[in-house]
Amino acid sequence: MTHIGIVGAGAGAAAAAFAVDGAVPDADVTVFEKSGGLCGRAATRRDGELTYDYGANYLKADDERVVELITETLDDEGLVEIAEPVHVFDAAGDVSPGREADEHKWSYRRGLTQIAKRLFGRTDATVHRRTRIETVRRVGERWEVEDADGETRGPFDALLLNPPAPQTADLLRDAEWDSVIREALVDAVGDVAYRTVWTAVLHYRFPLDAPYYGLVNTDKAHAVGWLSREECKPGHVPDGESLLVVQANHDWSVDHYDADAAENVAALAEHAAEIVGDDRLADPAWTDHQGWRYAQPESGVAEGPIDAARREGLFLLGDWVAGEGRLHAALANGLDVGERVADGI
Repeated sequence: MTHIGIVGAGAGAAAAAFAVDGAVPDADVTVFEKSGGLCGRAATRRDGELTYDYGANYLKADDERVVELITETLDDEGLVEIAEPVHVFDAAGDVSPGREADEHKWSYRRGLTQIAKRLFGRTDATVHRRTRIETVRRVGERWEVEDADGETRGPFDALLLNPPAPQTADLLRDAEWDSVIREALVDAVGDVAYRTVWTAVLHYRFPLDAPYYGLVNTDKAHAVGWLSREECKPGHVPDGESLLVVQANHDWSVDHYDADAAENVAALAEHAAEIVGDDRLADPAWTDHQGWRYAQPESGVAEGPIDAARREGLFLLGDWVAGEGRLHAALANGLDVGERVADGI
């Protein structure tokens, strides 16, 4: 039996596990996830009747394999489409249509985490949640990992690393692995820059009358980079209510990352009121928040070191490997990596 280890349970990891399981049914796949959830930044929370995607906002139809996966291969029950368009706003907060809507904007009634749950659910993979991997170790021709409790897991014939590039670089930098490619790989992964995003979730017990689902700041000169209406996703918000996801831009997020959360939420609610043009939005009925230190990669990673690592059974995957910080890119890259792993078994 071939043993595959995966660190991280993001969208890319779920797609890779699905691809490996489909091509090599007797492969033993073990996944280690430091948090209690699945699907990485494609994260969903629920509070009473509210469901909201507070990281990635939706899945777009920008890859044929991913479209087929979501609409045909996997169960599409509860798959919902956002009908309203995405508009733009500038540094002054002035809103205009100005941007063509994506062909499809998908989520699920139970949120985007359904993607990873449905992918893992189609496999025999064992997923260990709340298991932080701190050491990667090469033993002969195989791989082991050690968790925060000092327990060694493995050995694995192939090891897949799915954390954001900075966290993957830390694992590789401290790995017990003597290889001529290691230094170049650490440098390449460490060079991937990330945008930080601080998110406020704002709930209101009244409806909003707006012609758009989302607003994106195109000149990147406003404190808010993105604002969207979860009530545009069927099943997420009760009728007659509104819920905004307000994501600050990189500079604002870095400057305020460790500031008082209530003050951050209040500031972003004020910005939302100004942008939307409704003073009521400055006083939400209920709020939530999340900081994403490694939200979106600014660029991809050099391919040479990644290819060299594959020859030693080490695979890196995620949107940062694909070079595009979007959910469909992570899924497509995961499918590609899973196929490469299967081909090498």
